[in-house]
Amino acid sequence: MNYLAHAYLSFERPGILVGNMISDFIKGRAKFDYPEAIQEGINLHRAIDDFTDFHPVTREAKVFFRPQYRLYSGAFVDIVYDHFLANDKLQFDSEKDLFDFSFRTYTMLRKYQQHFPYPFSRMFPFMESQNWLYHYREPEGISRSFEGMTRRAKYLDESKIAFGIFLENYAALKDCYERFFPELKRFVQSVS
Repeated sequence: MNYLAHAYLSFERPGILVGNMISDFIKGRAKFDYPEAIQEGINLHRAIDDFTDFHPVTREAKVFFRPQYRLYSGAFVDIVYDHFLANDKLQFDSEKDLFDFSFRTYTMLRKYQQHFPYPFSRMFPFMESQNWLYHYREPEGISRSFEGMTRRAKYLDESKIAFGIFLENYAALKDCYERFFPELKRFVQSVS
């Protein structure tokens, strides 16, 4: 899952949220340098990623991207799942509900900036000012997310084909999300 899902599955618990959001930038035992609640968030992020990566429905969704993007297919699916989460009426009643959630998330995160590892601290102002969490809602937001991932990835040089794959297989990818996300949410509730 990508940033929106990790934020949402923190269930507005500040320390858990911080750990969940910064986890990709914390390697190995470095997590023990953080307060306990943030460590719990780092652990939760890793559990979410493992559950997602090895879930049969996610493997099914990766098939759409795999011929073109191979090992990066999962990263594209993570972003796609955030798009469907942002539009999921069972999770966010309205566009305003998602917007308010995004604002609360940035506000909580801002209070913990002293704990941000360098790459996340550099990225966070852009995330907030461009309201990434909210803009996953629109296809244009997904296109920008794909482009951003491509800029940061070592072995990717374009994302236009991925965006085309997303649009062409929209209904099938949405079906994957709808079968997968309730199981992920139940899993997170059982471990946190």
